Amino acid sequence: MTSLLSIITFTPLVAGLILAAFLRGEDADAQRNAKWLALIATSATFVVSLILLFQFDRTDPGFQFVEEREWIFGLTYKLGVDGISVLFVMLTTFLMPITIAACWGVTHRVKEYMVAFLVLETLMIGVFVALDLVLFYLFFEAGLIPMFLIIGIWGGKERIYAAFKFFLYTFLGSVLMLVAMIAMYVDAGTTDIVRLLEHEFSAATIQVAGWQVVGGLQTLLFLAFLASFAVKMPMWPVHTWLPDAHVQAPTAGSVVLAAVLLKLGGYGFIRFSLPMFPVASDMLAPLVLWLSAIAIVYTSLVALMQEDMKKLIAYSSVAHMGFVTMGIFAANQQGVDGAIFQMISHGFISGALFLCVGVIYDRMHTREIAAYGGLVNRMPAYAAVFLLFTMANVGLPGTSGFVGEFLTIMGVFQVNTWVAFVAATGVILSAGYALWLYRRVVFGDLIKASLKTITDMDRREKAIFAPLVAMTILLGIYPSLVTDITGPAVAVLVSDMQTAVAAFDPATRLAEQ
Repeated sequence: MTSLLSIITFTPLVAGLILAAFLRGEDADAQRNAKWLALIATSATFVVSLILLFQFDRTDPGFQFVEEREWIFGLTYKLGVDGISVLFVMLTTFLMPITIAACWGVTHRVKEYMVAFLVLETLMIGVFVALDLVLFYLFFEAGLIPMFLIIGIWGGKERIYAAFKFFLYTFLGSVLMLVAMIAMYVDAGTTDIVRLLEHEFSAATIQVAGWQVVGGLQTLLFLAFLASFAVKMPMWPVHTWLPDAHVQAPTAGSVVLAAVLLKLGGYGFIRFSLPMFPVASDMLAPLVLWLSAIAIVYTSLVALMQEDMKKLIAYSSVAHMGFVTMGIFAANQQGVDGAIFQMISHGFISGALFLCVGVIYDRMHTREIAAYGGLVNRMPAYAAVFLLFTMANVGLPGTSGFVGEFLTIMGVFQVNTWVAFVAATGVILSAGYALWLYRRVVFGDLIKASLKTITDMDRREKAIFAPLVAMTILLGIYPSLVTDITGPAVAVLVSDMQTAVAAFDPATRLAEQ
């Protein structure tokens, strides 16, 4: 099917346009119809994406299902997936029906709420399948708009502040990326990502205070992309927008933000920084590695001090994204494989943890940890599900959280043992804040009068968690479901980067200057 990627990408958008154009009213029937249309559209998108996965050739490291046609103003509409991007497409399409199902209790401007999520799904998938710089940038930046609206309209008391902080941080970082893309076009004469991967951007070394520093176009482009992707991840110290956005966002917004939107930065590093700017990536890798290690430890310590469940999980997400950037810039097979696995795994686990918060927030309308305690006495099913994802977040062997962290630490250990040691302390700290949260919310005596009538999860809520539980355990005991797909593409990426770095002779390049 030559247009399979276009169908997957734009089905949610078409459903959103139909919903916006033809559904009228705010009565109960109209709200129910809006939810069902969104659920059917996202489910259909997932079913079609399964065709993509089953037809994908796991032994081919190149791009597959490529679509290319002339677009407007001489630009090219080009889509395609490789062993890296296909999994992120699957993650997005898998999670969106779950997200829509979690919105069933929403009663305020339901049609607009569903439209925002449908448009957001198209834009997120578009980032992962775009094979043209202009197309990638349009999808990447346009995704800010629906998430800005989701936080700003359906968020908490400080939603306006959080929405603008989220927008300004991510938009300002992306302005530098736009400048870099223009420079790439001027230098290479194309916006085709496949051709840009084969183009060699200039790199040179200069002497600064007796030190050899990488200069030239590669370094400038790397830093410009770093500014955008670091905010999107987010990396320390440009992470401060994330806790505010998570706390104020509605539950479904937090799920999408943590499970998919944060992965755009990591995907960008793998798609652009490592293969297109290999020398700069190699020379500046120690900086990124140490920033990642600091993020893991610092945000884990901050998480220990939180009294709001959502904020604690938000800081936990920053820490786990530290493992991702650490694995990527280890630039070896284990590190990059581990980083991709960690992003996929974190999508399931973090999404589930925010849904766990949403379950009790819907009943008690507070996220304060101190407001709970002893929930196991009234909510045994909830306690079991929350325990599974808490242990997965810690990295318990047998869950997907363990595999990603183990692979990234193993990859980094081959490059820098001190960074690996510091990062490993973050695993211990994660056990501290995660188990502390679980003990205070779930264990103990049920002494608070407000909790004595709280009810356990209903069938809809159990159905929402079931696929997340299945994937977390399945990937934990059978990680090759992911690594078999990513392996060939990552092997070529790592090999090409090592070849480019080995071919770069600093002494020769310095003499040429």
